[in-house]
Amino acid sequence: MLMLAGIVLLHITTIILLLVATIDNAWWITETVSTDLWGKWEITEEAWHYMNLKDYPEEYLQTVQATSVLACIFTILALFVFVAQLFTLPKGQRFTFTGILQLIACLCIMIAASIYTAQLHVNDKQGGYGHSYVLAWISFVFTLLLAITYLILRKKSD
Repeated sequence: MLMLAGIVLLHITTIILLLVATIDNAWWITETVSTDLWGKWEITEEAWHYMNLKDYPEEYLQTVQATSVLACIFTILALFVFVAQLFTLPKGQRFTFTGILQLIACLCIMIAASIYTAQLHVNDKQGGYGHSYVLAWISFVFTLLLAITYLILRKKSD
């Protein structure tokens, strides 16, 4: 019972980290600019102003946006499936689908963060990756850990 509570807590933590990483405006930061997946905040005349990401390659940006949102959806769905499987499926089949959903979410996070790293700020001389970018990679590790845990739990219950 304690192990299941720990898994649920880790899963909820992962969902929160993913949502913050996807929504918050700190993927790339400089002294005057803070960028997220959806737009850019720039400080001019002591006030922050929102701008579109028109300087970014659109196909890469849309891929990062889509895979980040999909990672959130698959991770949330995996939590609901996990809870449903606890009460509906026999022991040998319980966590296979949840583990697969977590692996898909893990792959989506990896794709989003990798494309962001390789394509979107390659030539920028100023700035660095912000906390949302770091949270995305931490979420990748957590979703991979959860996927492995679900698949191990499935094997233990055979």
